[in-house]
Amino acid sequence: MKPTLFVLAAGMGSRYGGLKQLDGVGPNGETIMDYSIYDAVNAGFGKLVFVIRKSFEDDFKEIIVKKYEDKIPVELVYQELDKLPPGFTPHPDRVKPWGTNHAVMMGKGVINEPFAVINADDFYGCESFGVMADYLSKLGDSKNRYCMVGYRVGNTLSESGTVARGVCETDSEGNLTGVVERTQVKRVDGKVSYQDGDQWVAIDDNTPVSMNLWGFTPDYFDYSDDYFVTFLKENAENLKAEFFIPLLVNHLIVNGKVSVKVLDSTSKWFGVTYADDRPGVVAKLQALVDKGEYPSPLW
Repeated sequence: MKPTLFVLAAGMGSRYGGLKQLDGVGPNGETIMDYSIYDAVNAGFGKLVFVIRKSFEDDFKEIIVKKYEDKIPVELVYQELDKLPPGFTPHPDRVKPWGTNHAVMMGKGVINEPFAVINADDFYGCESFGVMADYLSKLGDSKNRYCMVGYRVGNTLSESGTVARGVCETDSEGNLTGVVERTQVKRVDGKVSYQDGDQWVAIDDNTPVSMNLWGFTPDYFDYSDDYFVTFLKENAENLKAEFFIPLLVNHLIVNGKVSVKVLDSTSKWFGVTYADDRPGVVAKLQALVDKGEYPSPLW
């Protein structure tokens, strides 16, 4: 069974400005997403599903979707503020989407096989897609056996500002025991640190973090539906609260519902979190092309 690649592309790039998912950073105008999809197709993924906002559907179809329709089946689903369980309506002052796990929930009914979740604007590396595809392709119809690719936090920072990272802990068998979303991570006095209240807490450079490269089976959608109701009840008046993937994953692990294998990868992550990150990303992609790791043009 070939897994599906589920691409989270609904964010509007508030820190970077504009639709960073559509920004051409490769030598021939390729987006970061183009490289991820190229790697995923070569790794054996069998379908693409994008979650986007309806407001930029036409641009997305013209710039992104038409590239892939003759290479791999493609579907679109939509994340909107008002896509909530019965009995809930968004606060009239809320403008921000409900977060990454709400975006994942939009795939229910479209994805019926093991699937990987990625961010549209992150470069994950070909090895990461290889180990993910290998794991997912062996799951079949099993349930409650998930996975993620762990990256070393020291290799995932931006020189332009703080980043959000899911900081992970694992057991002796390489299973995830907990993940906490840290929304402010950067180097402080040379050490990787996250902000906790008024304090900066240092962590080891090799601490595994989630870069939102997760592997799930379709039962994850039902868990999401159930826990989203709890989340909404607890955060009805919090205009900035987000339903992060690590929030649900941690809940399921703590309650003994699932196991999550942390897959090791030597791939280096990079991405455009801030506009100042862009030149570095352009240079890194050009270097990979120069080394022959990717063709140019990509497709």
